[in-house]
Amino acid sequence: MSSRPELSPTAGAEAPPDSDLERAIAAVNGVIVDKPAVVELAFSALLAGGHLLIEDLPGVGKTTLAQALSLVLGGSWQRVQFTNDMLPADILGVSVFRRQDELFEFRPGPVFANVVLADEINRATPRTQSALLEAMAEGQVTVDGKTHTLPRPFFVIATQNPLDMAGTYPLPDSQLDRFLLRTSIGYPSAAEERRLLVEPDRRQLLETLQPELDSQRVLALVAQAEALHVAEPVLDYIQALIGATRNHAGLRAGLSPRAALALIRTARAHALVRRQDFCLPENVKQIFPFLAGHRLQPLPESGLDSRSIVEEIVANTAVP
Repeated sequence: MSSRPELSPTAGAEAPPDSDLERAIAAVNGVIVDKPAVVELAFSALLAGGHLLIEDLPGVGKTTLAQALSLVLGGSWQRVQFTNDMLPADILGVSVFRRQDELFEFRPGPVFANVVLADEINRATPRTQSALLEAMAEGQVTVDGKTHTLPRPFFVIATQNPLDMAGTYPLPDSQLDRFLLRTSIGYPSAAEERRLLVEPDRRQLLETLQPELDSQRVLALVAQAEALHVAEPVLDYIQALIGATRNHAGLRAGLSPRAALALIRTARAHALVRRQDFCLPENVKQIFPFLAGHRLQPLPESGLDSRSIVEEIVANTAVP
């Protein structure tokens, strides 16, 4: 796998939850054992108004994490199991002719939900994968020349298997860029795996989850994250990291201004998830590998992968 950076433990995890956001995070952590930092990252993507890509081997909990997030967020949600025979209309919807009225009626597809779980997205063909581009970038879809607005908030949680597995298609670069963050789950520790063996099945735990948030509360939290203060030294640090990607000899191209905007937005959301009143350089440092890794293309002759390049950039860029 090209990128599996390490996350530090969740700050303040020992404190009891005292808000709806903290209760939502705690509820997901109750289902996904031993991965509090991954859960924290998922909520950061949500509150930054972006989308999350979870890439890992089958059976490590990708779909369980996505389902748990969907359940605690409230609102409407849909699960789409991607297959190689799926068509764009299966996701977006289709116009159906109503003979009695002699007009076409649009029947929305599963993308019309607050939370969409795109399970095993890279098992679909690139044409079908690309059907989500407009939806993820602009919160709308166009079918038969008519534009339809999606619900707000709109959060896509996609899972994919490693690309060397049979029956998978690589996501186009344009599709990857629509995912704010990419992460993986990995294997649990020995102690936590023992919990999985003796505790109730995770599917039973999912059935006990209740919504801790709703659509309006999520939108309010997004606005709250956007309002967090970012000091000048933090902005300098963001620009230094972005600039380092543009000057690295092992990369085809550096990160775009859009990626820089995404980094500051996600760092603010990460600070809110960690109960901070303002954004710190540590928030930027924690988020950067998960935002940059899938957007960078190493040159083949460099002999490097995106993970090692990101690690090098983080190590060589001074933290204010």
